Amino acid sequence: MEGVVVRRVIPSDNSCLFNAVGYVMDHDKNKAPELRQVIAATLASDPVEYNEAFLGKPNEEYCAWILNSEKWGGAIDLSILSKYYGREIAAYDIQTMRCDLYGQGMNYQERVMLIYDGLHYDALAMSPFEAAPEEFDQTIFPVNKDGSTGPVEGLALNLVRDANRKRSYTDTANFSLRCGVCQIGLVGQKEAVEHAQATGHVNFEEYR
Repeated sequence: MEGVVVRRVIPSDNSCLFNAVGYVMDHDKNKAPELRQVIAATLASDPVEYNEAFLGKPNEEYCAWILNSEKWGGAIDLSILSKYYGREIAAYDIQTMRCDLYGQGMNYQERVMLIYDGLHYDALAMSPFEAAPEEFDQTIFPVNKDGSTGPVEGLALNLVRDANRKRSYTDTANFSLRCGVCQIGLVGQKEAVEHAQATGHVNFEEYR
């Protein structure tokens, strides 16, 4: 397989996870509303499996929450979308260089790849050369018998290592945030979450 693995940037509009999945699955960066609906319908259809302990909030509340275009997606949503599309989703974390594989063990024959910088998801694609137009992107890869996707996996890891070396990630445990509502300074995701729960403020900006 000739080519390079490239990072396709998805707009930062709180729906990057869904639009990144839309791009790698369907070459469509505007699928967030549709995929949020898919997740809400899946959760609502099985409140026993998707219970409060699993979701971290009551099923109905999570459904309403994920339909709100201001809210971010996460691991629960990736696992549901993997099942919906019948493909594995590999999410590479730049900071830890870990790959979380959703849909593993389901005998899916294909895999797509995302990259995560601590706050934001982008799509990964195989392109014939660095500046090739997006219509030439290959985003769906056959899974081999050994569970790998062959050479593309190594190329993806190299890209992730390179991004890690350049520190192009947000250290969510230690980054400095300011609440956009009351301007209070916070450190890390934990403090931000606590502040949001205490005040209802969810408009944070990173500052260095």
